[in-house]
Amino acid sequence: MKGLVKYYARPRLNSPYMIAAWPGIGNVSIIVASYLRKQLDFKRLAEIEPSHFFNPIGVLVKDNIVEAPQFPQSKFYYWKNRSGEHDLIIFMGDDQPITQGYDLANTVLDVGLKYQVKRFFTFAAALTHIHHTEQSRVWGVGTNRNLTRELRQFDLIQGGNLQIAGLNGLLLGLAKERKLDGICLLGEVPMYATRMPNPMAALSVLDAIKMMLNIKLDMTEIQQIALESKEKMKQLVAEAMGEYINYFTEPIWEQGEEGGSEEDEEGDN
Repeated sequence: MKGLVKYYARPRLNSPYMIAAWPGIGNVSIIVASYLRKQLDFKRLAEIEPSHFFNPIGVLVKDNIVEAPQFPQSKFYYWKNRSGEHDLIIFMGDDQPITQGYDLANTVLDVGLKYQVKRFFTFAAALTHIHHTEQSRVWGVGTNRNLTRELRQFDLIQGGNLQIAGLNGLLLGLAKERKLDGICLLGEVPMYATRMPNPMAALSVLDAIKMMLNIKLDMTEIQQIALESKEKMKQLVAEAMGEYINYFTEPIWEQGEEGGSEEDEEGDN
């Protein structure tokens, strides 16, 4: 980790937990982490040197001038919880590296251990047959049996066997290797809506993490965003169904037009 992390502050944190988030299906993880950071008074802590983990494959050109290579950012923020037992560290990554994910996740864990983080949280999407009009439920998994028993107390779904793709899952696997406590909360996302952000699932995960961390959080904005997103999804589905019906259904007034033309031609002869 030496030389890979640049620190902007040296806070004394009280029994902190860490939340780590990368882009993923439905962008659930990033939406949750971004909302927490926005609503609470998080301050800049550190960032990871990106050139060790990412290899740019091109550059941008503006007004015919080539710009320097741009790297995804990987940054840490901290929050002093004045009314609770645990301060918080949030890590947010703009992107997931193609080949250096294992090393990047270990670097994130190393920063957490530097501040004696007691528990690591990640978020992800649980792809299910839920309909987009239904409220997303939250699944919970942990790195040991004690944590799964704790998750049951919050009425989180025990998913049994599943796979968590990407670094939002890999981080917990590495935490397991290093005998660290880790929890992933997964918001349900419809299997047919994986390519669009899902603030409805993020809202459900926020409700769960707020309860688990025992923190106060104004949910008004995310509730409104989730409602607008649900209405937008309804509209998109309605439009898609309309196109489907139009494609496979021939209106009755268009039926037989070609046959009618042939009859007219025959009548003229």
